[in-house]
Amino acid sequence: MELKAKKSLWLRGYGILALLFLNLPLLIIIPISFSGSRIMSFPPESFSLQWYERLLGSSDWMASLGISFQAALFTTLLAVPLGSVAAYGLARSERKSAKLVTALLLTPSIIPIVVVAIGIFFLFSRLGLNNTILGLTLAHTCLALPFVVITMNAGFQRFDFTLVTASRSLGAGSVRTFLTIALPNVIPSVVTSAMLAFITSLDEVVVALFITSGANSSLPRRMFASLRDDLDPTVAAASALLILLAIVFVAISSIVDDR
Repeated sequence: MELKAKKSLWLRGYGILALLFLNLPLLIIIPISFSGSRIMSFPPESFSLQWYERLLGSSDWMASLGISFQAALFTTLLAVPLGSVAAYGLARSERKSAKLVTALLLTPSIIPIVVVAIGIFFLFSRLGLNNTILGLTLAHTCLALPFVVITMNAGFQRFDFTLVTASRSLGAGSVRTFLTIALPNVIPSVVTSAMLAFITSLDEVVVALFITSGANSSLPRRMFASLRDDLDPTVAAASALLILLAIVFVAISSIVDDR
């Protein structure tokens, strides 16, 4: 019993250290965003809301925020239906090829992101999609799809597919069965998938560095450029807003899961 108690205490301590390590950047970024200094420094010597005012009052920053939100919304609207249908089919399939298809769908999350970005850049250069909302949306959909497939597949693994058989035997078509029987039973997975797709697009910077620029820069790309060129706390204010958005999404996901 004493050995188990020591092991449990050690695991708790390790868990606390891991949480502190993961969240320490948040504890640094948020105070910097309220700094009164003209350059990023920690701890702040004084506090001010001027960087939030500059962020919200800047047409360039707001344009980038708008582009990122548009791309994230369109990415969610594309990735969730595509990933849900794919996960539904894979969960029902008993073929050996289903594992291969799953691996192919997860490829964008396995291959180094910079390799994916280079491939997308050259492909979109030929298609004329670089520096466009459509191009950014399609690229982010490729990156978000693996997360949607994994989440929806987990939901469908707990789903009773005899309900599908019963629905089909009563004359319902496959599409109607999917929309009225399958999806309503995995709503928490749908909500989580949508949030993951949205955040994946909103936070993505590597692909955005390759395929967006200038007035069409996404918010993460503009933040990257600001770190390189300006080093003022405006980028910290933008980061704090993204952190707040992520916290809201996690809270919503927890509420949906509890219900």
